[in-house]
Amino acid sequence: MSESEQIIRGQTSSSTKVLFSAPRLGTSIVLGIEGWAMFTLYTSGYGLRPFLAGFVIAMGYLTIALSQFLLGWLSDAKYTKWGRRKPWIIVFAPLLGISIIFLILPGLVLDLNDTGTLFIWMLIWEILFRASYAVTTPYQAWMAEEFPVEERPKVSQFQNTFNYIGNGIMALFSMIVLGSYITAMKDAGNPNIPIPSTITISIVTFGILTIALFYIIAFKMPTEPKYEIKSKLIDNLKTIVKNKNFMLIVLMIGISGLGWSMVSTAMLKYLVDALDMGTTDYIISAVVLLLSIFIFLYLWRRLIQKKGKKQILLYVFIAAVIFMPISLLGLIPMSSYLILGIIFIMGIGGILGGWFLFPYIVYADIAEDDEKSTGELKAGIYAGFPSIILNIFQAAGAFFIGSILSLPDISPTGTFSYSMGLVLFGPIVSVVLLISYFYTKKYVKLDFDWEKR
Repeated sequence: MSESEQIIRGQTSSSTKVLFSAPRLGTSIVLGIEGWAMFTLYTSGYGLRPFLAGFVIAMGYLTIALSQFLLGWLSDAKYTKWGRRKPWIIVFAPLLGISIIFLILPGLVLDLNDTGTLFIWMLIWEILFRASYAVTTPYQAWMAEEFPVEERPKVSQFQNTFNYIGNGIMALFSMIVLGSYITAMKDAGNPNIPIPSTITISIVTFGILTIALFYIIAFKMPTEPKYEIKSKLIDNLKTIVKNKNFMLIVLMIGISGLGWSMVSTAMLKYLVDALDMGTTDYIISAVVLLLSIFIFLYLWRRLIQKKGKKQILLYVFIAAVIFMPISLLGLIPMSSYLILGIIFIMGIGGILGGWFLFPYIVYADIAEDDEKSTGELKAGIYAGFPSIILNIFQAAGAFFIGSILSLPDISPTGTFSYSMGLVLFGPIVSVVLLISYFYTKKYVKLDFDWEKR
């Protein structure tokens, strides 16, 4: 029997699952701010041209496409006295926390009227942020080594619970605190206004929290059992590329990622511009988002356990295909769009709550399925390789949504205007996810016979 076959994944306590999942709180806050608010902050607030900001974001996606794969690959390569995953977490977590601070607060150092320097600054720190965000790959690969297959949906639920607590914090911060700061800069006609202390303290706190949570699990989680990967790294890459089902899954995640990235990029702008929501409306929407996500995380997880992963993923796709054209309702003049906003954000929360359960589970399951045939657990490379395809599609999505949102303005109510792209993006996402549905139904396998045993 090989060393890999002797890996014992014992039952774990709820506290261990929660401990392992906690870093998702910090990463969801910082990635959410970078994804939801950075484009608007740099363009509407700091005055950078949208094309340049879009270019930077696309470069960030391409950076993480490479870095997540490399960190997964490299973390498989050597077992240290701290295991395979912990050393990478200890090195990269501080860079992630520091980079979000300088990415969001260039005014601590720069004259914000110098757009050339601002562009270089944004590019450098966005690349560093995305490169260091790859710490999540060795972290996620750890799941396959620490938890047996039947516990992974529960772990994923805990992770997504932290994700969406973080997203709730991020949404409130982005919509209320950063939104007010952006409005103040626009009203002043000058980005070099004093940075509110609430923003500085909050961003620094988020950065420190991200570092601290990763360091806590690095020192508190048990080191995974030692097992040897005798095959060479290049051979491992060849093995996973020849894994037909895995490559089909990767392509499915990439195609659907094009749609999901458009949703995450446009949803806040839809509330702000198309629905003209105010501060109170944002607070109500953020609470609804949190409640809907928590409820649907539980419901989707229970359905996975009853009906299997593939069937429920198909349900998630169909739900999104049916729901997303709701963006067209922004064309109907209303005295208040609050009810539409609540329905919109509730549906988004339910759909994304289902989708985000899957990648964490699938990568660990595929790695274990490969282990049963090859005798080696290559969790890092299986967790990291999909980022190449996913982030290329997401980079394309960043350019695409930027083009859509550059369409001419319309004014259904006659009192405010917004890009026509904000009502069209929903049906476009539906088309993308309908393709994902049929592709997944025909080609992808997500449930394995050994799980039943």
